[in-house]
Amino acid sequence: MFKYHCLNPIAQVGLDYFDSNYEKTYEIAEAEGVLVRSASMHEMDFSDNLLAVARAGAGVNNIPLDKCAEKGIVVFNTPGANANGVKELVLCGMLLASRDVVGGIEWVKSNASDENIAKAAEKEKKLFAGTEIEGKKIGVIGLGAIGVKVANAAQTLGMEVYGYDPYVSVNAAWSLSRGVKHVFAVEEIYQECDYITIHVPALDSTKGMINAETIGMMKDGVIILNFARDVLVNENDMLDALKSGKVRKYVSDFPNPTTAGQPGCIVIPHLGASTEESEDNCAKMAVKQMIEYLENGNIVNSVNYPACDMGVCTKAGRVAIFHKNIANMITKFTACFGDEGINIVEMFNKSRGEYAYTMMDIESPATEEIIKKLSEIDGVFRVRKVK
Repeated sequence: MFKYHCLNPIAQVGLDYFDSNYEKTYEIAEAEGVLVRSASMHEMDFSDNLLAVARAGAGVNNIPLDKCAEKGIVVFNTPGANANGVKELVLCGMLLASRDVVGGIEWVKSNASDENIAKAAEKEKKLFAGTEIEGKKIGVIGLGAIGVKVANAAQTLGMEVYGYDPYVSVNAAWSLSRGVKHVFAVEEIYQECDYITIHVPALDSTKGMINAETIGMMKDGVIILNFARDVLVNENDMLDALKSGKVRKYVSDFPNPTTAGQPGCIVIPHLGASTEESEDNCAKMAVKQMIEYLENGNIVNSVNYPACDMGVCTKAGRVAIFHKNIANMITKFTACFGDEGINIVEMFNKSRGEYAYTMMDIESPATEEIIKKLSEIDGVFRVRKVK
């Protein structure tokens, strides 16, 4: 019996995947699995029971990844599960920036008591005139699950689409419309595009990537959309660019004191994935990944350990080892099994940065003695008896 705990409300359609082998607990210290959305876990102490954390969403900045890795806790996210919801809001943001719909709505609200509002609107609507998006150039920086959907949708709307991603995956490349121009230097997007939308993770190399220097390369009157992370944009530089007219509009899904209420900024209260469908999709993916790991030791969409798929164990035992990515670890593991006279039938070993994951199917059940010996090897974080 596995126990799981929800730090945030998780859609029931996802929780329904848990069968009678799972029990919900309200005590996090009892849980082998934790499901989370936005709750911060950085100040939490993790019990030795905890095996996995599944984030029902893509971003994991609320989870201490290294701390979890060093305790042998696998952290999952759900890339692509909310991609359509975010894509639709990006398109909405692009239209709001192109046509002053928000300004027009506010004018109507402020003149609601005017019995001649229809006639007044005909005189005033020129103040809210905008431009159409058809035929314009849009640059999509980051061709992951969301970026690909945005690029394809923009092309369908008649835009000329430029896509940039030096690490584009095979799956993303296959999903990308043939009409999207794949550029190999992001500067080409900065120089050529009327709209620029960012879909990259927040890394040291990407933080502040939109700044005074890169904005200076852009067309006058460019529209910039940020539905990825606010730290990707130096927002003080952005305000200066808005004041000068270099940037026409800045659309962000991340409200903060820098941009909220500022002229030229359209700030949305983090609604990218706030759809019933996105929440359901994220919950289902998170729960499925957790079940696969807890029951079989297989890892799908982890952000701190490598992917692993050894299927369902048909041997007498299966052992998973979390350890540092250093030399001679496999030799030490196999020696332990050899000393106990246990034959290894199949083995997986892969690393991700400083951390590695090894799983072995064995012909005899794993004893407490072999688990203890493996755990005592220098560099091992955790040994888990899967079967």
